[in-house]
Amino acid sequence: MTSPSAVNQAVYLTANNMSVATGQPSLVNMSSGSMHVPVWSFSGGTAGQSVAGFVTGLPGGCAAVKVEILVTTNDASTSPDYADVFRAHLSQLAEDAPFTSPYVLGTPVRTALPAGPFHTRTILLDPYYELVPGAPLWVRIQREPTDPADTFPHPTGLVMVKVTPLPALAKAHVVQDVSGYNSWPMMQAIGDKLVCVYSRGSAHSIGEDARAVYARTSTDGGKTWTAETVVANTPEYGEVTVGKGLDANGAMLLWVRRIGKDWNHDLYRTTDGVTFTLVATPKMAVTPMQVTDVFAVPGVGLMALWFAGNYKDDTSHSWGKLVSSDNGATWTQTVIESGLTKDDWPTEPSAVSLGDGRILVVARTEMGGVYTTRAQFQMVSTDHGATWTRARTNIGDVTASTPSLILDAKTGLLSNYYYHRGMGVLRRRVVDPDRIFANPLAWPPAEAVATGSRVTFDAGNVNATVIGDTHYLAFYSGKAPDTAVLVAEAPAPTLATNPLRPGGPQE
Repeated sequence: MTSPSAVNQAVYLTANNMSVATGQPSLVNMSSGSMHVPVWSFSGGTAGQSVAGFVTGLPGGCAAVKVEILVTTNDASTSPDYADVFRAHLSQLAEDAPFTSPYVLGTPVRTALPAGPFHTRTILLDPYYELVPGAPLWVRIQREPTDPADTFPHPTGLVMVKVTPLPALAKAHVVQDVSGYNSWPMMQAIGDKLVCVYSRGSAHSIGEDARAVYARTSTDGGKTWTAETVVANTPEYGEVTVGKGLDANGAMLLWVRRIGKDWNHDLYRTTDGVTFTLVATPKMAVTPMQVTDVFAVPGVGLMALWFAGNYKDDTSHSWGKLVSSDNGATWTQTVIESGLTKDDWPTEPSAVSLGDGRILVVARTEMGGVYTTRAQFQMVSTDHGATWTRARTNIGDVTASTPSLILDAKTGLLSNYYYHRGMGVLRRRVVDPDRIFANPLAWPPAEAVATGSRVTFDAGNVNATVIGDTHYLAFYSGKAPDTAVLVAEAPAPTLATNPLRPGGPQE
């Protein structure tokens, strides 16, 4: 094993550097002609097989690591029609702490097999694992043949583990951190001004009278913010920001859910991020849990998706669309799917219009468990939203993770931002939408953008906007009863760093 002398110089654990952790994987030589490579052979039918090893000598300047594996197979039946599933479990031996803390149960990652035997694949299992400085890192690699996505019934060989030291991510700027549960932000750019609207109450509770909606603005990329103004604070109602967007004139629209003696969704408009005017309170046959971001569909008007349900294990769940042809004054509700189980229910969707009648949507999943079936949904329409197709993606590094999409006007690249709750990492996946429109399992691996608290529901709900060549990402982080609204920034992806661009070569 080599030791890095600087951040971004990788450490490699070969098969001979690792030993059995669980089950009975076999250390064998995989041979082709005169080439003999030691690999750990993981069965395609036996669960619970894993190997582990220690990584030492990481440079002092690294704050995190990226974990990848190199795998291969010698089975002649290998084909991209098959997939296997691996995961990395990570921990450190920190002073005066149990070696099980902090311990991360890795997210299962599915990848298609190569077209022929003895081809290698590099699989990214964790793009950003934060480290305790100076503590040895323990890595355990496990195959998951019982995962529904693992369809290859033959052995796969683990050649080596690649661990790359990473520098710390830039710290997010604070929008609001006064005492209370500052949460669920929506952020929209009006010209060169950022408008961040958020809700504050005493707890993770949507209907308490103490919960109201507030706004602040920034003209320096989120570094400083104006004084807080009140958007909505109706007596005996709890109010929460649930969606944002722009109208046909470039003014900001904001959906606010108002819960008290009844449920309402109020639409506000602002041109400066300070004064908000009530535009509409649509009466809907199906009362949504939320109405989400507003987007424009050429030839149709303004559109916003909604979802309704009770988060229980029944078939009361649905989703649909709202359409306005008069710039937000009135809205028509349509149910797209109903009678859904919680596991099949797409929630908190984010949408982009791709032109030519095509709309692409990514939605959160409420499914629990650890299998790859717990992945974000993708819904697409080719007829301006009249009919839809829904499928699972391969975006499984999620826990009730709300997506937020940005389509870059210059490059045509699509960024999907989401916060991996529990892991405390805000992630991004960048793709040419043509690549995944009809192939939702082809999303590329994630990259880390920002970090927050490693909790389940007291952090998350990213909402993104763009000014120039920078994406701005509002989210919340902390631990009840006190959380803060933050904003991180990320450079817009470029064609140079994302070669799978519109019109370019496709995998």
